[in-house]
Amino acid sequence: MEKRQMKKVGLNTSLLGFGCMRFPVTEDGKIIEAEAEKLLDRAIAAGVNYLDTAYPYHGGQSESFVGRVLKKYDRESLYVVTKMPMWNLSSLEDAKRIFAEQQEKLQTEYFDFYLLHSMGRKLWDKALELGVVDFLEEQWKAGVIRNFGFSFHDSYEVFEEILNYRDWDFCQIQLNYMDVDLQAGMRGYQLAQEKGIPLVIMEPIKGGSLAVVSEDIREMLDELDPKASTASFALRWVGSLPGVKVILSGMSTMEQVEDNIKTFTDFKPLTKKEEETIVKIRETMRARVQNGCTGCGYCMPCPAGVNIPENFRTWNTYHMYHNYNMVKDRWENHLGQETKPKNCIECGKCEQACPQKISIREDLKKVQEDLDKKEYVI
Repeated sequence: MEKRQMKKVGLNTSLLGFGCMRFPVTEDGKIIEAEAEKLLDRAIAAGVNYLDTAYPYHGGQSESFVGRVLKKYDRESLYVVTKMPMWNLSSLEDAKRIFAEQQEKLQTEYFDFYLLHSMGRKLWDKALELGVVDFLEEQWKAGVIRNFGFSFHDSYEVFEEILNYRDWDFCQIQLNYMDVDLQAGMRGYQLAQEKGIPLVIMEPIKGGSLAVVSEDIREMLDELDPKASTASFALRWVGSLPGVKVILSGMSTMEQVEDNIKTFTDFKPLTKKEEETIVKIRETMRARVQNGCTGCGYCMPCPAGVNIPENFRTWNTYHMYHNYNMVKDRWENHLGQETKPKNCIECGKCEQACPQKISIREDLKKVQEDLDKKEYVI
């Protein structure tokens, strides 16, 4: 198993980290513990030593389950990771209560890695205002938290502000070969590199969308290695970045565990030819975008209640990945019938306000038609 040295904190972590948020579950959402334990056991036996859970994972079940599994292992051989859910807090007392609850659930006196969960503008400001950052720093100084960091979902500018606030032990960002310009992105990666802050990466396969791809994309990958899984290329792209110390994968099946073990055992960074192919794949996918909507919202509110930016985002994502499953929940549940394009009254008010000069009325018709048709189902 590939190990990476976090020089800043003097630890060697497995490059593959087990994300404990997608264990197999029953129909009513309970973790199938016998199956999930086998997945953890296999990964640990192969050398995985970084186990990433969080307070809300699996409706609050994940921490307790991981804590029970850990009891059979040498505590010092594994790195236990969890996070403070700022959106659940109304006061500093809430933070103290949850922190104590997490210690009890995970059956541990200390956390190897502890994060402020999903930081963005609002939650970061809240963490400061409630004194949660100060409280967690106290736990860090006391050794209850051995490494203090944050996970992030917002713009680069907010990332830069948070990263510069204190001397963090590590941080966690979303990064994959399609999202180089999204959120912290590669600019955030470079900034962390400059400051010597180890990086943990989430969404390396973009929620599974880079594991199941359209036929033309798979053909490009087959030319490189027909036996390698599609997911392995996405994981190796991230792992080829030297500042990356852990890549999280939320594994649900033994097949996924075995494939990831194969990728991270005798790990091989991408070759120049493979890097060039990944760039070509990114360009191919981006070229499928149907219009230039930036989500600026100048077209809103729509008199008929249509959520124009969200409809276009869904449509463009669908075509980019040629995968209806990527947008299925958003289209069928999140948008709602009342905000779909079919409600457009073609008043044209949106087009007068659009700085991109998009033919919104015509494109909305295409959105409804394409997503109702579901041509791309992988």
